[in-house]
Amino acid sequence: MWVRDLTHCQGRTPPLTAGPRRRRIRLWGRDPVGTLGGMTSALVPLALTLPVSTDLATRPLRREDAAGVATLIAACEVHDVGEELIEEADIVGDWQRPAFDPATHSVGVFDGDRIVAYAEVYKARWADAAVHPAYRGRGIGTALAQWSQAVTARDGGSLVGQPVPGDSASERLLTALGYRALWTSWVLELPAGALIEPQPIPRGYAVRAASGDADHRAAWVVNEDAFLEWSERERTTFEEWAANVVHRPGYEDWQLRLAVDPAGEVVGMAFVIVSNRCAYVDKLAVRKEERGRGLARALLVDAFETGRAHGGDRSELSTDSRTGALGLYEKVGMEVTSVWRHLAIDVPPAA
Repeated sequence: MWVRDLTHCQGRTPPLTAGPRRRRIRLWGRDPVGTLGGMTSALVPLALTLPVSTDLATRPLRREDAAGVATLIAACEVHDVGEELIEEADIVGDWQRPAFDPATHSVGVFDGDRIVAYAEVYKARWADAAVHPAYRGRGIGTALAQWSQAVTARDGGSLVGQPVPGDSASERLLTALGYRALWTSWVLELPAGALIEPQPIPRGYAVRAASGDADHRAAWVVNEDAFLEWSERERTTFEEWAANVVHRPGYEDWQLRLAVDPAGEVVGMAFVIVSNRCAYVDKLAVRKEERGRGLARALLVDAFETGRAHGGDRSELSTDSRTGALGLYEKVGMEVTSVWRHLAIDVPPAA
């Protein structure tokens, strides 16, 4: 079993949207109070109970385990979807968010010093898990799913979910455990050498790179405002948002693209990550009152071109069945490369 988040929601009618390269499934409920920043130290780690026949060790993960988790997920990606997408920076960014504490929100399964499976739960509703292909079929995935549910209940959540490759062993396992499908996601690629016709924008508007803290915070506001149009959750703090954007290891300001109006105010944003010669548009958002002007498409074209200038021969993003944007991306020459199902299960309150 392994999971990867391809979720996003920024924009409407239809939204030009893009979502995180990996992992975090977004389940739109209220944040449980017990998992907000500053309160994780009071939580008690939950032990993972493995099948009796499994001769493996378990313990909560530590920040120095990020490289081992990235290696594990990469092996799962190659096996399940045919390519390696994960970077250690993805794990580091996730784990440095103030509301996440590896000691109480994660668990690892070890064969000697090697991490062969893991799970984590963020804010009592977003689960990630992976089992190395060579260790599947031993009941480890089931144990990780049960652990994720227990952590969710401990932290006051009532629903926990995760994405899995469509028509996969992971989907079959979670379905058998009582998980239900919430939506479908697609990863799309613009092949190397393909072009998207430039998108003109209104007179006086411009697209540029971010420059400094004020721009970073303006991009966060635009991004969060767009998410909150149709999600029932508390506003993500700048510190939580920045952990996976401007504080992500290796970040440079050219990665954060801003659309600005004639007065210089930030009205749109995109965030692009270049990895393994692929430019991935991780975030894309435009203010509600500024939509319909071509700004989202202009940001998308700019992100692809900027990524290509920094070594991204091909470009990727993700969209899902809630947005209605799949056909739009296909019309500009993007091709679906993988399909994902977002599965979730209700969790009863902790005893």
